[in-house]
Amino acid sequence: MSLIHSTAACVIQRDEHYLMVEEQRGGPHSVFNQPAGHIEPGEGPIAAILREVQEETAWRVSLTSYLGLYIFHTDDGQTFHSHGFIAAPLRQLDLALDPDIVATHWLTLEQLRELDQQSRLRSPLVLKRIEDALNGPYYPLTVIRE
Repeated sequence: MSLIHSTAACVIQRDEHYLMVEEQRGGPHSVFNQPAGHIEPGEGPIAAILREVQEETAWRVSLTSYLGLYIFHTDDGQTFHSHGFIAAPLRQLDLALDPDIVATHWLTLEQLRELDQQSRLRSPLVLKRIEDALNGPYYPLTVIRE
């Protein structure tokens, strides 16, 4: 029996740039992702994404919308249920980044598409969430009942 991984990810835009984390995942090159991570026991998706954004980017954000639930199946048989959010950046904090994060970057959509061509995005959901944030639909945060 395989487990379903419950995660949350956040699209954070400032002007024409998106806040991304660069991670070393054991391959020859680092990969890029939105701030994201697992929802911990006793935690809901909203609390989880606020925690993950702060741990991975040292930014405090204000959640504005819910993108929806993304279901992703990996080639090795894992299933992820990923809650997507949109947030506005409020302020950068003086905190150390999670040790798995190499760096944070503000990247344009064009730069992210170039990284996608180089197979350096963590998953196909990275661009999908950004495109959904730009084009909709997205939903009020009240659709989540924590």
